[in-house]
Amino acid sequence: MRDLFLLDPTVVFLNHGSFGACPRPVFEAYQRYQLELERQPVEFLALERRFAGLLDGARATLAAYVGADDANVTFAPNASTALNTVIRSLRLGPGDEVLMGDAEYGGMEILWEFIVARTGAKLVRRPFAELEPGPRTRVVFCSHIEWISGRVNDLRPVVEAARSAGALSVVDGAHAPGQIALALDELGADVYSGNCHKWMMAPRGSGFLYARPEVQELIDPLVVSWDYVEGASFPERHRWQGTRDPSPYLAVADAIEFMAEREWPTVRERCHALLADARIPLEPLTDDFVQMRGYALPAGTDGTALKRQLYDEHRIEVPIVETAGGWTMRVSVQAYNGEADLAALVSAFRH
Repeated sequence: MRDLFLLDPTVVFLNHGSFGACPRPVFEAYQRYQLELERQPVEFLALERRFAGLLDGARATLAAYVGADDANVTFAPNASTALNTVIRSLRLGPGDEVLMGDAEYGGMEILWEFIVARTGAKLVRRPFAELEPGPRTRVVFCSHIEWISGRVNDLRPVVEAARSAGALSVVDGAHAPGQIALALDELGADVYSGNCHKWMMAPRGSGFLYARPEVQELIDPLVVSWDYVEGASFPERHRWQGTRDPSPYLAVADAIEFMAEREWPTVRERCHALLADARIPLEPLTDDFVQMRGYALPAGTDGTALKRQLYDEHRIEVPIVETAGGWTMRVSVQAYNGEADLAALVSAFRH
């Protein structure tokens, strides 16, 4: 399947988790939308002409894929934008507590520190298994799939505990869509963000925000503009984000079709087995992973130098990140990877 992707064949690409990789047929569909836009920008972008119908059709396809009513889903450029939309809408104050997992994406940690510094709320970090909200907890924030370890978290107990405590459950699902099956309405998280450009392989600049009907009125659009009118639905209020190319959103439906035509659950199983069988000479951070797994590097490792060496000398693209627990290497595999790619990584470590 490697020939279906546009990746440089001279690079061993083990970093799908960062920015994804778009298959050729999906990328070509994306470019067709862009060409249509350039031929008649007004017809394509005017709300009363093609824009609303095109976007709503793609959104309905996405909603069905993630197991949600399309009234509960709106597009966003990425999960970070979706989470900023939600978190910066919250009315927090002194005495309020935000309970957060201790393995969250660094960008989201910065966002929460920004929020509590301006509101006087308190940020409490705990391991995922210890996310028990208390009487002052207003928000419980955690990841579905942890960004550095690849661990898949069981969200249901956390979501239920948050609801019992009267707290809002906010889930960072950046790595989940396409890597695991989703049923968001059934899951019951108040808010869920996801990327389509990672494991769903849509063009970059495509993600989504999901919100239960009961909490939708709490969320202000990050951009207030023409769609912010009385009686507008949740997707409509968040639909118009100013002049921007909607082609990445429209191509999400093509990415979903691409996966369906190739029995993607089987592809995921093969990728999982590929990673599970890899003899990487490092300690894995989790046994509960799908297509992405973190490995602890030995104490004293210069992670920056190692990452540079792997790329410069072996042409291996793999992220190495410094965390509170030390340097970590995250290996992620997609349909275009094979045993030779993992063998190249193992060989590089032996040398």
